[in-house]
Formats: sequence, structure tokens, C-alpha cells
Amino acid sequence: MKVAIIGGGQLGRMLGEAAHPLGVEVRFLDPGHAPCAATAGPVTQAAFDDPAALAELAAWADVVTYEFENVPVHAVSGLATPVYPPPQALEAAQDRLREKRFFQDAGVPVAPFAPVSTAEELSAAILTLGLPAILKTRRMGYDGKGQFVVNDAEQGRGAWRALGEVPCILEAVVPFDRELSILSARSATGEVRCWPLVVNRHAGGILQWSEAPAEVSPELQQRAEDTARRALEALDYVGVLAIELFDLAGHLYANEMAPRVHNSGHWSIEGSITSQFENHLRAVLGLPLGDTAMASAAGMLNLLGTEPPLAELLAVPGARVHRYGKSPRPGRKLGHVTVLGRDLPEVRARLGALRRVMHDATHGDP
Repeated sequence: MKVAIIGGGQLGRMLGEAAHPLGVEVRFLDPGHAPCAATAGPVTQAAFDDPAALAELAAWADVVTYEFENVPVHAVSGLATPVYPPPQALEAAQDRLREKRFFQDAGVPVAPFAPVSTAEELSAAILTLGLPAILKTRRMGYDGKGQFVVNDAEQGRGAWRALGEVPCILEAVVPFDRELSILSARSATGEVRCWPLVVNRHAGGILQWSEAPAEVSPELQQRAEDTARRALEALDYVGVLAIELFDLAGHLYANEMAPRVHNSGHWSIEGSITSQFENHLRAVLGLPLGDTAMASAAGMLNLLGTEPPLAELLAVPGARVHRYGKSPRPGRKLGHVTVLGRDLPEVRARLGALRRVMHDATHGDP
């Protein structure tokens, strides 16, 4: 079995690592000279929309998948080899307005929003939604990029100019209690599996750490799984899908979705019986999906911008270190560390120890 992966970042690398024990061959397409996924398989260096390179890679593979959601839809829509997740999932996720309307059509609650294409539409949206609100570009925003919090009309006009006066949406701020994510997988045969809900902590729009399983009622878990299933079925989806959710007093609002393996599921490599990466491969190849039950309570910390000494990370009990081989840069995801524990209190204590190590590496010892 052969899987072509568009994108050579850390998600591609971890997909490749999950493929090896299954005897699945992988190849990557990436414009970078030495992407970190090169340790997991051969890389064709070409643009993501290079027709000849894509055709050659697709001809080699049994299925084509991707590791990020900004793959040009037109580039994969005409390939003869099956592409999973399907191009309609890319279309829905690449445009925030289309994404919000998709959730609404699927019966999934979202925060109030309004499209903004002109300064006049921005003023009208502010009057309709009220402030504070968040102005977001409709396309190409991730990890906190392409968005500004708007607290007054003047700030809104400044944000509009700073974003380049491109098509945007204005979204009401949800005073949520916590951020959750539901990860699910649907195979080419229609089989569906969901992982337990995950609690996430963001700062500056970037995921800092996660805990699994979230402490939720069975009813809330079921509602989240129902949300995932509605989205999967509406898109005729194949692969892993992540949906970020706001939890407000037990009411769930969809924030956004990622049609791929996701940062908030990295804990599953050690913490779940079957990781998100293995189940994504199983799904796109039409293989039976693996058990998504917890193997252990788990937490995950991103290594952002700098990497603490390996020995200090490994000194934290239950730590499992994943380094991506990237050069340091502010805010860049250089790796992650998973911690396992007997229960969530132990996981939280170990995550706290990891955060102190990360703080010392970033700011220096006090």
C-alpha cells in the first residue's frame, strides 16, 4: 500500500512514522529544500500545485492525502488517484465564511457572525453583533494569524486596514468556559470512531497544551460526537477531522475545523490505543479503524520557539519527547512533549513541571 502526502511538515512526518509499522510506503510533496518529513520518506521538491509533480506522485500512490488545509483545491480535484479527505472538505475549511455556513447547514451551533467585504459592511456588522468581536480574514489564517480583536469602531477600522481590506468575517466573542476539541475518523467504508474530548489552552491563537480526556459528562461527549458525525457525513469525509469547540455552560459552539490530523491530537500517539496518525492512514486506505479509547490519561505541551535541553524534558516523569528537527523561530512549533499519568491530577502536575522547564528555557532561570 502506498500513500502520497502533500506537505512535508511535522504532521506529515508523524503520518510517515505511523505508516512504517504497517508496512505502508509514503512519499511527500513539498517545496522546501529539506522539510522535516524527509526523515520519514522520500520527498519530491515541487510547488503544492505543480501539475506534473502531483500527477507523478498520484500515479505512484494508491491514495493521496495532505497534512495542511491550504492545499489548492484545484490542484487535487482533477487527480485520477483518490484524494482523502475529499476536496469538498478543503473548500469548506479554507474559507471561514463557507465554514460557518457549513456548520449552520449541518445543525451545529456557531457564534454569531457577519461577512465583511467593505468598510461599510464592517460598520454594519459591528452595529449588528456588538463589541468586542473578532475580525478574521476569510482565507489563509491559522495559529492566530489573520485576525484581530476589535473593542471599538476605530480599532475595527485599523484592523480592517491591517488585514489588507480583504474579504473577512466579524465574529462575536463567545465568553466560553473552556476550549475543547473533538477528533474523529471516518474510513472509506463509512466506519466512524471518535476520541475522547480534549481540553486545550491557547495563547496568541497558538495551542500551548492539551489534556485528555476532558472532564465532561457522557451527554456532552455524545453531543460532541454527534457534531463530528454530522460534519463527517455532510462532507462524505474520509480521514481524521478535528473540530475546535467552545464550551459555554455545557453548550457547544463550533469554532473551526481542520480536515487533517491535528495538534490537539498529538497526545494520542502514546495516550490512545490507536493514534490519530495511524487511524488517518487506516481510514484513507479503507482499513478497519483502531480503538480510540484512552490507554492512559495524557497531556501534551508544544515546544514553541525554543527547545529546552532534552535531559530536562526527559527528567519529567512520564514524558515522551517528539522533536521535529526545525530551526528555532519565535512562535514556531519545534516539537511537542506528551506526558502520561495514572489520572488527570498526575498529568496536570507533570504538565506544570514541563511548563516550568519551557519557561526557564525561554526566559532564563529566575
